[in-house]
Amino acid sequence: MKKKTRSDKPNKINALKVNQWLKGWDSVQWKSKEHRREPQNHFYIFSLSARQLQALSGVYRRNLISRTGLQRAHEPSRSEKIAKYVKYGYPWSDLTDSQRKEQKFDDLQKPGWLPTAIVVNILAGKDTRDGEKVAPDDLVVVKDLAENFAEVQLPSSFHNPDTWESSQLSPIEIIDGQHRLLAFTDKSIDEDYELPVVAFYGLDISWQAYLFWTINIKPKRINPSLAFDLYPLLRTEDWLERFQGHKVYRETRAQELVEILWSEEDSAWHNRINMLGESGGPSVTQAAWVRALLKTYIKSSEGKGISIGGLFGAPVGLDKITIPWNLSQQAALLIYLWNELRDAVEESSERWARDLRDAKKQEYKKAIDGDPAFSGPYTMLNNDQGISVILNVTNDLLFLNREKLKLQDWHLNAESDPATGLADLKKRKAISGFVSDLAKDLSGFDWRSSAAKGLSEENLILKLSYRGGSGYKQFRRQLLKHLFASKEFGASAKKIYQILGFSKEDAKNER
Repeated sequence: MKKKTRSDKPNKINALKVNQWLKGWDSVQWKSKEHRREPQNHFYIFSLSARQLQALSGVYRRNLISRTGLQRAHEPSRSEKIAKYVKYGYPWSDLTDSQRKEQKFDDLQKPGWLPTAIVVNILAGKDTRDGEKVAPDDLVVVKDLAENFAEVQLPSSFHNPDTWESSQLSPIEIIDGQHRLLAFTDKSIDEDYELPVVAFYGLDISWQAYLFWTINIKPKRINPSLAFDLYPLLRTEDWLERFQGHKVYRETRAQELVEILWSEEDSAWHNRINMLGESGGPSVTQAAWVRALLKTYIKSSEGKGISIGGLFGAPVGLDKITIPWNLSQQAALLIYLWNELRDAVEESSERWARDLRDAKKQEYKKAIDGDPAFSGPYTMLNNDQGISVILNVTNDLLFLNREKLKLQDWHLNAESDPATGLADLKKRKAISGFVSDLAKDLSGFDWRSSAAKGLSEENLILKLSYRGGSGYKQFRRQLLKHLFASKEFGASAKKIYQILGFSKEDAKNER
């Protein structure tokens, strides 16, 4: 019998219809505006060749570094390992190349079965992603036949998966199983290898994130923090906001970022964070950094009406998904920001910076590494309050200008480290230039603490107002007002000032 080729494969596939619904679920709150519209009360099970599924979901042809908020970060090494397992089985797939060449291990080859289903969503004609829909001719249509059977109709033009491309949005989204599917980019694997598929139809994106969570995190199969890089939509799910796991994620991510700032040799904070809270150590503790990040870059939102969110933790764009940066990208931005601020301060000839340098020569006995205007004991750039206000103001300006800077378009391989991220960020002139210019304007602010020598009485009173719980707000307010005069950042600073309600407070105080 002649073996069927890919072009001979039928465009209609038989499927089992799985009715899975409890009456109690009718009381679930369906919220279309939050991407949780009411789903169908069933899903489908069928098989499809890995090559076909790759083409229909777009993962076969897309650049694996480039992804949207719905597309999970890809680790090539995981897919390569799965590909070896498929070809050789276990334990042969774990042998080294030299071991495979030895005939004494030949009996270890086994079938490489993948019986676990790939979980997908078939997009309906009305579904949009970033304002884009599946073209009518590219839709995958599901036709219910009898009570427990259905027919999945592939696009009429879909014959050869190696050449077929959707004209707009791909008709299938991968919810779980992307690494297994991408293992089949290895062309040495037989083209007819099929995968079991569990398919939802027209499933809203928030439910997809929910499924990913319950499949991968609830059974503790992967680190919850990693999940937020793999599926950025999870960073904004309100059902997780009230779940301790979400709080743990935010704290874990903050700690990861602080450790990178402290450990990376090319960081302005290298070995300058008191990681263990030891007396006599660096003046800024890890706990202070974590608190500051939780209130700034990793926050959900702040302000009424027009909201200012955390660059790493708030929803943006048409689909209200966070910017899908991974840990290395987030760390790279923070390192670059503080390095640029350090360099700007070191080059500054402002009166406040000169006074701190002169004071070091005359009075300060404590040894200081670097410029005392940046890392000395009498600069607020080296204390909890200064760090908090810098993170607040820079986050807000970046968040407000995210579309102009095209932050969503910066993609980095999931396996890249912070150093690679930093090098890549420097090439992104729109982002790096914005941060560099902002650092220069920030360096013009008077960063002397209230304990610094030579302050005027008026300046001392102002510095003392930065203390205590309300002091952070006053400090942030003054730094924004300092930026009002900036040609590049003045308009944005004024807008943030209004969003946070500072303008109303000014008017109230005047009365």
